[in-house]
Amino acid sequence: MSKQIETDLRTFIKFWLVPLGIGIIIFILYKAIVGLIIIGISIFLALALRPLVNKVNNFFTKHFGQDKKHQNLSAVFAYLIVVLIIGAILAIVGPVVVNETAKFVQNFPETFEKTFGGWEGINNFGKTIGIEDLHAQLNGALSSVSNNLLGILSNNLVSSVSGVANVVMKIVFVLILTLLFLLEGPKMMDTLWQNLGSDTDKRPVEVARRVISKMANVVSTYVSRQVVVAIIDGCASMTIVFILSLILGFSSSLAIPMGMITMTFYLIPMFGQFIGGTLVTLVLLFSNPVAALVFAIIYIIYAQIENNIIAPKIQGDALNLQPVVILCAIIIGMYMFGLLGAIIAIPIAGCIRVLIEEYPNIKAARN
Repeated sequence: MSKQIETDLRTFIKFWLVPLGIGIIIFILYKAIVGLIIIGISIFLALALRPLVNKVNNFFTKHFGQDKKHQNLSAVFAYLIVVLIIGAILAIVGPVVVNETAKFVQNFPETFEKTFGGWEGINNFGKTIGIEDLHAQLNGALSSVSNNLLGILSNNLVSSVSGVANVVMKIVFVLILTLLFLLEGPKMMDTLWQNLGSDTDKRPVEVARRVISKMANVVSTYVSRQVVVAIIDGCASMTIVFILSLILGFSSSLAIPMGMITMTFYLIPMFGQFIGGTLVTLVLLFSNPVAALVFAIIYIIYAQIENNIIAPKIQGDALNLQPVVILCAIIIGMYMFGLLGAIIAIPIAGCIRVLIEEYPNIKAARN
């Protein structure tokens, strides 16, 4: 016995075309994920630069009078300032790290002889733990590792070049889009708010505008205060390295690059301070092992002071987030988008907090 099921066109569309459309949208978003990430990074950087743009604009207004052209000029100046600072950091830190590494490799035989007593000392140590001719076994292991490494490098040379070119292209896109969002972003948002909502009821638009403004303020406030603490951290590292250079007799020219390293890595939430301090310790180890040890001890003590007194005083309760929420946000962001996710996780969590706080107003505006 068969039954005939009748259905109208609307039910058919809901049952088949709506899921199909959702699937197509998800597929398109998946294919465009890299481009969306680039756009998201650019918007994030543009929001982060907004306080600096406002300061430059206030400077122009104070000295040259108020003019609409100053806003675009301020955006360009703020953008160039940041790009030049990043370029200066790379130009100063890069050669120093390369030079210290080369110096370490050059002086390694002498250091090895003084520290371990040469290969004879290594063989004597091997005998104490029951290994005969430890020198030959280490040579064999190192030879095997180097051969495997050369094979991997030769096989992946073309893909590595392609990968570097791809990364450079993405960086160029981010730089261009960030400047464009700085210049055109405010105008685009004003146009958007003007065209949204009905003429009789502007409440939904007003609520949305307030929520977006609060979220943008969360991003800019967090980044600006994080940068201030990072600069303080860099100055502290630079001072420690400079004083150690005077006491222990190594090159004082390492002070500024080492300060730049810790300043840059401090921008990574929670883990950046540890990474920066570890890198500085390793670079100092190449030059002076005693200085590396002393720096590590002093920097750990300073980090406790900074994390418990300096940073809370400067950052205050700008984001109003509990430590457990911050840690969870960083972990989720890190496993979703790696290092980039860890950097943007905290401001995104702050934006989610704004949405939760404003939810009653959003719900009321929709009714």
